[in-house]
Amino acid sequence: MSTVTETPAPARTRGRLHLSGLRKSLGGKEVVRGIDLRTEPGEFLTLLGPSGCGKSTTLNMIAGHLLPDGGRIEVDGRDLTSLPANRRAMGMVFQSYALFPHMTIADNVAFGLRMRRTAAETRKKKVAEALEMVGLDGLAGRHPRQLSGGQQQRAALARALVVEPDLLLLDEPFSNLDAQLRVRLRDEVLALQRRIGTTTILVTHDQEEALAVSDRIAVMADGVLHQLGDPETVYLRPGTDFVARFVGEINLFDGEALGEGRCRVAGHVLSATPVGPVPAPGAAVRLYVRPEAVRVSASGDGLPGTVSATRFLGTRVRCTVSTVAGPVEATLPFGEPVPALGEEVRCAWQSQHASVSARPE
Repeated sequence: MSTVTETPAPARTRGRLHLSGLRKSLGGKEVVRGIDLRTEPGEFLTLLGPSGCGKSTTLNMIAGHLLPDGGRIEVDGRDLTSLPANRRAMGMVFQSYALFPHMTIADNVAFGLRMRRTAAETRKKKVAEALEMVGLDGLAGRHPRQLSGGQQQRAALARALVVEPDLLLLDEPFSNLDAQLRVRLRDEVLALQRRIGTTTILVTHDQEEALAVSDRIAVMADGVLHQLGDPETVYLRPGTDFVARFVGEINLFDGEALGEGRCRVAGHVLSATPVGPVPAPGAAVRLYVRPEAVRVSASGDGLPGTVSATRFLGTRVRCTVSTVAGPVEATLPFGEPVPALGEEVRCAWQSQHASVSARPE
């Protein structure tokens, strides 16, 4: 499988998902609380959030493995809310692979086609094409136990794709793999998705994974959708305090709004881009800035402080600066001069690389 991701997806007209007011309770607790979102055909959408936030429950309702307590699920304008899984044109890849151990890889991949009573010759041809697509064309006669974890996951992917689904659903499919294999298989799946153009929904708690593969990310917590946007927006313009804290590392400062994106923090005027309603002058605000957006220099504008720690991290250096507003973490690019411990410095950033919003209650 190729790892090149620049190839544009073919134009698709199928796979437009619409969730409206989706709700589900499990064990007496409401775990999905009114989810609304839409996808476009060919889109790669990720449901991102911590364990227990409702993302897998949402995916299982989309798949038809769970029926919602309220709300509606539509694909291409067709109401699927009450339909069982076998009447939905969807393919699903599970965290545990879920391959039948007594069947060959070819028979595993053919399972969905058998359930649809596809003719034998057509079934054989489609299975061969699906196995070739995921790079397993020479392993059709083997059993799951004879394959590595990565190969088993590719077989599960082939089984999901062979039925030509409207939606491809991925439930933390890479979490059982080691770090290097996880990245490689993730890139392969993205390249394949771009090539075939199937609308794909991934569930993960891995922020780097979500940022790397998604057209858009839906960040969830406590059964609620906190933010839906492209990776750059979610990362640089977190819509809620939870998103800011959960996605990546961040510096945050509490202060007072001065208007036009400026705020006063510990007596210093700092700039950022407002997210949501612009706070009125005098309002309590919170300013967010990522460590890699912070510039550390010996002079100039910015928040003054003293270098209290530096850590070499291979491709970058992390610098901690003690300021009157609290510690500031800065990521220095490889090759940039590293300030000495105890050195007096200024921490600054461009306003478009920081965000400010009303302080959460």
